[in-house]
This record gives sequence, C-alpha cells and structure tokens, in this order.
Amino acid sequence: MDDRPAAFLFGPFRFLPAQQLLLEGETPIRLGSRALDILAVLVERPGELVTKRELMARAWPNIAVEEGNLKVHVAALRRALGDGQPGSRYVATVSGRGYRFVAPVDPSPSVAPSAHASIAESRAHNLQTSPTRTIGRAHTIDALRKQLLHSRFVTVAGSGGIGKTTVALAVAESLVAAYEHGVWFIDLAPLQDPHFVPSAIAAALGLTISDEDEVPGLIACLREKQMLIVLDSCEHVIEAAASLAEQIIRSAPGVHVLATSREPLRAAGEHVHRLSPLKSPPSSSGLTAEKALTFSAVQLFVERAVASVDDFHLSDADAPVVADICRKLEGIALAIELAATRVDAFGIRELAALLDDRFRLLQQGTRAALPRHRSLAAALDWSYDFLPEQERIILRRLSVFAGVFTLESASAVAQGTGAAVPEVIEGVANLVGKSLVSADIGGAVVQYRLLDATRAYVLQKLIESGESEALARRHAEHHRDLFERAETEWATRPGAEWQAEYGRKIDDVRSALNWAFSPGGDVSIGVTLTVAAIPLWMHLSLMDECRTCVERALASDRAKPRRSDRDEMKLYTALGAALLYGRGPLPETDGVWSKALQIAERLGDSEYQLRVLWGLTIYRVYVGNYRAALGLARKYRAVANKKGDAADRLSCDRLTATAMHYLGEQTNARRRLERMLSQYVAPAHRSHIARFQFDQRVAARSTLSHVLWLQGFPDQAVRSARATLENAQATDHALSLCNALGHAAFPVALYVGDLVAAEQFLSTLLNYLADRTLTVWNALGRCLRGLLLVKRGDATGLPLLRGALDELRDMRFRLRYAAYLGMLADGLGAARETAQAHAAIEEALEWSERSEERWYMPELLRIKGELFRLEGSAAAVRAAEDHHRQALDLARRQDALSWELRAATSLARLWEQHGRTNEADELLVSVYDKFNEGFETSDLKAARALLDRLHTTPA
Repeated sequence: MDDRPAAFLFGPFRFLPAQQLLLEGETPIRLGSRALDILAVLVERPGELVTKRELMARAWPNIAVEEGNLKVHVAALRRALGDGQPGSRYVATVSGRGYRFVAPVDPSPSVAPSAHASIAESRAHNLQTSPTRTIGRAHTIDALRKQLLHSRFVTVAGSGGIGKTTVALAVAESLVAAYEHGVWFIDLAPLQDPHFVPSAIAAALGLTISDEDEVPGLIACLREKQMLIVLDSCEHVIEAAASLAEQIIRSAPGVHVLATSREPLRAAGEHVHRLSPLKSPPSSSGLTAEKALTFSAVQLFVERAVASVDDFHLSDADAPVVADICRKLEGIALAIELAATRVDAFGIRELAALLDDRFRLLQQGTRAALPRHRSLAAALDWSYDFLPEQERIILRRLSVFAGVFTLESASAVAQGTGAAVPEVIEGVANLVGKSLVSADIGGAVVQYRLLDATRAYVLQKLIESGESEALARRHAEHHRDLFERAETEWATRPGAEWQAEYGRKIDDVRSALNWAFSPGGDVSIGVTLTVAAIPLWMHLSLMDECRTCVERALASDRAKPRRSDRDEMKLYTALGAALLYGRGPLPETDGVWSKALQIAERLGDSEYQLRVLWGLTIYRVYVGNYRAALGLARKYRAVANKKGDAADRLSCDRLTATAMHYLGEQTNARRRLERMLSQYVAPAHRSHIARFQFDQRVAARSTLSHVLWLQGFPDQAVRSARATLENAQATDHALSLCNALGHAAFPVALYVGDLVAAEQFLSTLLNYLADRTLTVWNALGRCLRGLLLVKRGDATGLPLLRGALDELRDMRFRLRYAAYLGMLADGLGAARETAQAHAAIEEALEWSERSEERWYMPELLRIKGELFRLEGSAAAVRAAEDHHRQALDLARRQDALSWELRAATSLARLWEQHGRTNEADELLVSVYDKFNEGFETSDLKAARALLDRLHTTPA
C-alpha cells in the first residue's frame, strides 16, 4: 500500500502529486509534468540535499539528458513559486551538487482540490504552460477582466518588453472558466505575411476553413461561439489584425478579443488599455529594503536576482541602488529581468555602474528613440555584450527561427549538427536563465522561442555579424531534413503525436521557403522542402497555402532544372488534392491529376498511381461522370492487384460499388459492398488516409444504407446508417463524419419519414460544419436544410434549396444533384409553383440521362407524373399514368423495391380517383406484400392507409 501523503502544504501552496496539481490558494498553477516531478522529489525530502542525478532520474526515467534540461525546469519551478519574494524561499541550490527544499512542508493524508481548480483546468484552452509571475499587475489584470467582459474588444498597448504578453496571458488564464468554447492564444509574432493571420487563428482554434475565402469562413465558424481570442504581438500585421478583429466583434457576438500591440489597432469597437511601467521607488536617501520591496519593479528585480544567485537578499544598503536601476530602466519588465540576471556576475553596485555607462553611451549616440525604448535597448545591449562569446553566437544564430524550436533544432542551426550538443544545451539553458530565451516546459519535449523584442534585436546582430545568409541556408536545410523525416513518419505515427512534434513549425517552414525562393536563396532546397511539407499542410487543412507553395515550386524557372520527376509527381498530386478538396472539382483539377498520373506511370510508382487514380475517380464521381469513374476504378484495381495490398483491393470494391449504385445497378452494388465489409482490413499505414481522405468502411456503409433502403429493407437501412454514424464518430475524422451524416443518417431518416431524427442528424452536421468551411460540404449543409424544410411543407425551404443547388452546380459538384432537384420539384409542386416545378424536374431528368445517374430516375418519373396529376386535365392524367408506369417498370428493373412502392402508391391513388379501385388494389397489394419489414415507415403506412381505403370502397 502506498503510504505517501496525498498532499504537501507549504506557504500558500498545496501540491497534490497524484493529480499532478499545484494550487496557490484556490488557483491552479500550471507547470509541466517534469517540473512537477522535480517538485515531488523535493517536497518528499524537505531540507535534504537531492542530487542532480536523482532529480533527472525521477523527471526523465530511462532517458539520458543533459543538466541544462534540469536547470530550465528548476528555473520554471522557482518562478512559479515566486521564489525570492519577501518571505518566500523554497528551492536552494547546493552548488555543483543539487537542490534542497528549504521551506517548511506539512504532509497531509487527504486534501481534495477545489471545485474551482478542477473546473478551470477542464475548460478548453491552449495557454502556455511556461509559468511567468505577474508581479505588480493584480489591479491591471482585474480591471482588464471586467473591461473585457463588458466591452468585448480590448487592446493592451505598450512599448516592447513592458509585459503586455504576460498580462494578457494572466487575464486569459483567469477567464478560462468564463467561456463555453474556451480561451485561445494566437502568437502573431512569427508571421511574416499578414495574409496568414486568419489561418493562424483557425489553426489555433482547430478550425478547418476554406482557404479560397478565409475571412468569411472563419467568421462563419465563430458566429455561434462563446470564446476569448488573444491576439498577441499585432504591431507588424496591424492592419490585418485590426480588420479581422473588427469583423469578429461585429459578426460573432459571443466572441471576445484581447489584443496586445505596441500601438492601438485603431479598429472599430476597440478599447485601449495602455500598460504602465512597473512602479519604482522615488529617489530617497532613507530607502530601506522593506520599503523598496513594496514596489513592483523592485519585487521583479529581486525575484530574478534570486533565480541567478541562490542566497541573494536585498539589504538596506543595496535598496537605493536597486531602486535607481529600476528607475533608469523605466519600469520595463524585460529590461529589469535582463539586468537582474547578471547580479551573479557583477553584484549590485558594479551592475549599476555598468548600466550607467551604457546609458551615457546611448545618449551620446544618434538614436532618436524615446527614453523607454532606450531603456530596453540599453538592457539588451548591455546583456548581450556581457554574454560569454559562445552564448552570444548561439543567441544571434537562434534569431533565425521564426517560431518555436527544440534543442535538436537549435543544435542543427547554431552548431551545424543534427544532434543536440552539450555546448548548445548548456548555452540555451543559460540564455533561458538570463530571460533572453523563453521555455515552454508543458510537453514531452521542451519548446523554446525568442521573445519578439529580443529576436528583433539579435536578428540585427546576426546581420551585422555577416552570418545571416549562411544561417538562413542552414535553417532551411535543417527544416528540409526535418520534414523529410516527418514525411516518412507521417505514414506510421498517430496523427496527434505527429502534429505535436511538427505542427508548430509551420512558421519556420514559411520562413525557410521564402528564403529558398528569394533571389539569394537555393531553389533546390525550396523544392525539396515544399514536397516534404505537403503532409503538414494537408494535416493542418491549409489547402490554399499548399496550393500556393506547390504552384510556386512548379512555376519557378530556377527550380525547374532542380526538380526530379519524383518531385513533380508529388507536387502535382498535392496540387490536385488541394484543388479538389479546397475548391471543388474544377476543370483544372482534372488536368493536374492527369499530369501526376503520367509521371507515376513512367516511374512505375504504384503508390502514387493508386493515389492519383483515386483522386481522378473521386473527381469523376463528384462531377457525376459515373461511367468514367467505373473505368478508372477498374484501372485502380489492376494496379492494386499488382501491388498486392488487400486494403487497396477492398477499397476498389467500395468505389466500384458506389459507381454501380448511382448507375442504378443496386444488386451488383450491394454484393460488392457486403463483400468489402466482410473482408475489411484496416489500412496498415496512414498513407492510405492521404489517398482516400476518409474512412473507407464508413463510406461503404453509407452507400450500403442507401442500397438497403432502395431494395426494400428500411429497418436494416436505419440500423446500418446509425452504425455508420457511430463508426464515423469513433474515427474523429472530418470528411468521414460529414459522409456518415449527410450521405447516410440524414437521407435515410428522410426516406423513412422520421423527420425528428433527420432534424437531429442535420443539426449535428451543421454544428460540426460551423467549425469548418469545407466549401462543398457547407453548400450541401444548406441543401439538406432546405430539403428538410420542404419535406415539412415549409415554403421557406424552397429558395434555400434552390440557392444551395446553384452553388453546387457552379462548383461542378453534381453528386446526387438530380435527386436534390427532384425533391425541389416535388416541393414546388406542393406549393403550386407549377412552372418552376416542371422546369426543375426536366432539368433533373435531362441531367440523369446525360450523366447516366439512374438510381433516382424512377422517383423523378414518379414526381413528374404527380405534377401532371395536379393539373387535372384528361391529357395530364394520361401523362401522369404513363410516367407512373415508367417509374414502376424502371424500379423493378433496378431491384429498387422502395421506388416501386412509391410509384405503385402514386399510380393506385390516380386510379382510385378515376374509379379503378380493383386495379389499384391489385397493383398495390402485389408490391406491399413484398415487404417483410419497415411497416412503421411513412411510405408503407401511406400504402397501408390507401389499401384500407380501397378495400372499403365499392368497386
């Protein structure tokens, strides 16, 4: 039995090891798991020396790591605890040996976390786990919370380094529980192109939006949300950020925006909060340490000094000197932190003297900067100049990273090696300790980044050093190598794990590609990186960015001699997918796929032949050319047979069956679908996902649900559709879920007359699409909404349905187009809009003939007969009877018993009106008796009611 305490109490903190939860009062303190492991060891043995080796063994079991990793996590732990504040001493360093927990610890057998803490942690957010104490900002944070909840759009403005991001994160953290759909932080600092602002927001929120029209798509996704969006570092993309923030506030009433910028966004609805510097003591000869520590600037200085010098404490003698340093640095948080980290090297008084020299140098120079900007520049200059040469080199080389980086990446760029080297590990750890590099310790691998102000400063140093071009090349080469590895791993690693490692590197991919295709760049690196980054764009649903980058690689005259046939094959394949799934089955998509196929065949690459043939086949299905799709499916099967992959052969069965279903060959379609499902083998590699774009079992069951209903098995169809939906929900895959809802669950519910279930399925689909702008599916969602309204007799569905069909036609998306037109004609007839109804049914019949989409033809003929019946003339009645007979005959030839029942019911009703009750009864009984299930569905109930009436009507 584990007799370890359930909780440890020290100072204002409660630590619950089993829950990995640290609380300060009622507020959870978010730390990474390794920092919490280190804390657990220390509080279990308060007052004892715990060696570095013991701590590393606990935090990194069975993994060999450098001491620099331990330093980063201990520094984060100290900062989270406020180590160094008056009365706050927790972790002491035993030089060269390890650490000791020096505060009193009270072990407790059972202490439960508060409800507030558990709620706060359970809400959705992506806030950084790297802890930063918000010293001296409590009043500001509280004021911003209230202002934000009241006015919805607030910008925290202030100079670089003053603490805008720290305050914004603290405000966001305090509001996690206030928003139903979460709090989301978007770092805009890495963006070089304002065009990427919408996609950066969408990526952070996990939204899938159409890149063709990003902003309206993003707004549509946000319209019904209740969330807080934090836009950090807006100044360099200020126009794009301001415009987008305006539109969000105007169009999404439940969304609040908190922005940070060096200047106001000057956007409509914006409320600006100018962040004041931290407060410093006034000049006073009698200033004591106790009095100085009541000022936030001094508190920050002391906290950071303690992190640098373990036994540092502010004496009365040093208090006026520290106060003077804080005043000179204008209360700028970053400048104070940078200065305080060098107490270990110079002591307080020499530090003040050196900083005085730096200010005199700046004042003698030609810089026409505001004093506050000079303060930060002084701190950066001074901090940089006093770094050891190795750390200076590492820091300025790290400025080439646009976003986050790991120690492996830092080593590759700073030292030109693919392995994390001790010099870089130690250098990065020291730079974290000196506040020049920030560390996010929340994940399995620590992610580092340079603060915006620091990166701008050292990037200029990199240019002055003459190394910038060499480092840009090394950075691009590293990301080329990294994503070539990622491309290989994408086929086998779980998607979430793969994205966690590579997804955050999108800004550096963009930066590397911009350099590679610049006049001084290397297009061969650009081409290779573009090819390798394709899975990243696809995984992040950045279809338009993928298309743009691929087209650049294909169009570049400089790149052409460097592109291999294999590169071109991959580029054209990616371009085809980006066009098809991003913009629909446009004519140019077919040409791109065809080029890719020619190359794949020339190279004998069966994987890419299958990938392209699949795309070409889906293209044919989308545009309604089912006969051509059948031919391509046969070609796909030939390659799959040669390749010997069972999953490929079974998927070919599914594709062939789909084409047969739409061509009206229901018996053959069902046989193939049931064979495919009975022999289904899950794909061994995620490369199949890249080819198919959705789960093949879900797609097969969707089609089978349709076929079962058509063949007269309504109850089986309903069960199959519901099972399909459950399978799709388990995949957590966008297109698979849309397929199950829109092509199985909803239409089957509509066919059987269960409008309550149809409404539920449609609501699920529309809610799901609210977070995504999948161009075709958004139009289909509107189409299905119109269908449901029409089915209920609500005439407002007619213009909605007609508009959605026009959208689909303009996209050349014709899958089930004739069926939707037929239902529109039926609704128009019921609304007595006869001319429009006839126009719609004629368009549907003409399209069915031209495309050979015959599965719905019996119903189209029946609907046309119903339109004639409504006219009432003798000629119209004859035409109605003729069309009902044609529908009946075609349904029988297609083995579509449900269409046969509808046609027989319409014809029997027509005969009843003209006194031919015996014929009507005989016909309807002959069809009705073929059913052995589904007697509670609307069609069978209508047929039963008509039969009952016919039996009571005298002949």
